[in-house]
Amino acid sequence: MKFFLISDNTDTQMGMRLAGIEGIVVSRPEEVTDALEKAKADKDIGVVLMTEKLINMCKQTVYDMKLNSTKPLIVEIPDRHGTSDISKSIDGYVRDAIGLKL
Repeated sequence: MKFFLISDNTDTQMGMRLAGIEGIVVSRPEEVTDALEKAKADKDIGVVLMTEKLINMCKQTVYDMKLNSTKPLIVEIPDRHGTSDISKSIDGYVRDAIGLKL
């Protein structure tokens, strides 16, 4: 199973490439949709990492794929231009998973 990155900036792509994760940089909604369809068609890709900005740009497409497809798993990641606070996200994941508030 491989990870694949769909990003809106080259800095995130380069960082992930250093970690061994291949990816693509896109900027338009139709490019995002095409990249998601290609990732879905590739049987080796199990997890797609997407930046917050791209998920917000194509919410309906991403959520439809999440609801109607079992593979690949789509995971939202913050990037340096993102607006989400990563510590709040981690707190939420822990609270949801084990019922413990940090």
